[in-house]
Amino acid sequence: MRGSGDVLTVMKSYALYGLLALAPLAACASYEPAPHAFHEAINQPYVLDAGDRVRISVFEQESLSNTYAVDQSGYIAFPLIGSVAARGHTLQQIEGQIAAKLREGYIRSPDVTAEIDRYRPVFIMGEVGAAGQYSYVPGMTVQKAIASAGGFTPRAQQRDVDITRQINGEVMTGRVRTSDPILPGDALYIRERFF
Repeated sequence: MRGSGDVLTVMKSYALYGLLALAPLAACASYEPAPHAFHEAINQPYVLDAGDRVRISVFEQESLSNTYAVDQSGYIAFPLIGSVAARGHTLQQIEGQIAAKLREGYIRSPDVTAEIDRYRPVFIMGEVGAAGQYSYVPGMTVQKAIASAGGFTPRAQQRDVDITRQINGEVMTGRVRTSDPILPGDALYIRERFF
């Protein structure tokens, strides 16, 4: 007949086995589906960040019309007026900022237009043929991004992926389907399947 100490040891063993059996499920559940703001960001006007290149034209001012990069600090260095804050701003806001600064003693009535010349890259990691940094193309989906990175490896979880995205200055991670669209600057992580 077993003593109460033996019964307690057996119960602890069963509890430990139960926790170990649930560990893979807990790892799968550690990521939640993408938050609502994650999907809303797809339909919002595009906001600039470091790595974007913007083509800015000032009507009848060839010396000012050029392609400008958003630097790591989030600014565009523009002739005559100096640094223009770009991070977190839309193209229309950039047009307004530049026009307002040019009106301050440089050009009476500037007509400024801005458009994206090149988007910041996306980053693809995990179970793909060639992880790395890739150019973003408008309308790009998770599937298209993975295809540009050499496709899935044989061990890849192909149903959904984890994306890290910056939204309104906050970094969020969510799990999305492979048919979902992505945004410039997104970091995709393709997980390994367990079986």
